[in-house]
Amino acid sequence: MTMMTTLVIQQPKEMSYQQRAKPHAAPGEALLKIVTAGICGTDIHAWAGNQPFFSYPRVLGHELCGEVVALGAGAHRFRVGQKVSVIPYLSCGSCGACESGKTNCCEKISVIGVHQDGGFCDYLSVPESNLLDVTGVDAEAAALIEPFAISAHAVRRAAIQPDESVLVVGAGPIGLGVAAIANAAGARVVVADTSPFRRSHVEKNLALPALDAAAADFEQQLRGQFSGRLPGKVIDATGNPHAMNNCVSLIAHGGSIVFVGLHKGDIQIPDTDFHKKETTLMGSRNATQEDFEKVAQLMAAGKISAEMMLNKRFEFADLAEVFEADVINNRELIKGVIHF
Repeated sequence: MTMMTTLVIQQPKEMSYQQRAKPHAAPGEALLKIVTAGICGTDIHAWAGNQPFFSYPRVLGHELCGEVVALGAGAHRFRVGQKVSVIPYLSCGSCGACESGKTNCCEKISVIGVHQDGGFCDYLSVPESNLLDVTGVDAEAAALIEPFAISAHAVRRAAIQPDESVLVVGAGPIGLGVAAIANAAGARVVVADTSPFRRSHVEKNLALPALDAAAADFEQQLRGQFSGRLPGKVIDATGNPHAMNNCVSLIAHGGSIVFVGLHKGDIQIPDTDFHKKETTLMGSRNATQEDFEKVAQLMAAGKISAEMMLNKRFEFADLAEVFEADVINNRELIKGVIHF
């Protein structure tokens, strides 16, 4: 039996390497040699014990780039040696959401690396229907297609058009992806965040204006970016209830708000302003294959890049040792990628 190295989170705040049997490609699946993997906020929450619908032990890792090394019976869409990105959402295909094309919010969705073991390991077998050809895309960027796809889905939910005014609240990885993709669509984009470090990252790596959301004159500064008006679209990527509650005050009359950041409690929206402005409010969850393909196209065209969110690299062999210090307690970590 051939063995492989796997990083397992045994229980909150406890990670260790284990030797497990190398998987085989089942019918309809492709066996991948993992090349790079992104570290997500979900992984951080799982380490801390704050991830809902999560059970231990678990192998994390759902932002994945790999090389096809074997194909199961009936798998024919890919070839051995091909570089692929993983679409980690396994949908049932038969619920109402799936039948209407909304596989991203399948009623029985299982996410690789969250609800079932993921890619913090040497090899992973994945249904070939959940793979995306990333030939021509750098391996680091390919590992980040999944978070960028979540951003792309939010942009698509907002129906952003060229020259529209867009405020992105929150400069974490998803907010950065939203800003980059909205900008690539030709929108006029401003980012708001309370962190000077993250605002500097936006200005340096996305070449977009970044405002301090906590500034006393924030609304005045925001209007100054849009010829005295409030933006027509606001996308919140913070998951912070105060920021989410405040979105209605930042939107133009007739505007739209999309919540892509998740808050695990209730939010309270001022109904008078909500109705007065005839606001459209939407949630955005996960992504579909269309969003993954869009991101791969934008990456191949050089319109978005890994550097827009990536600022830390790790080696898989060292990850367990440095995870708490360099991931959990690193306030300047925006997005990390693991090399295998």
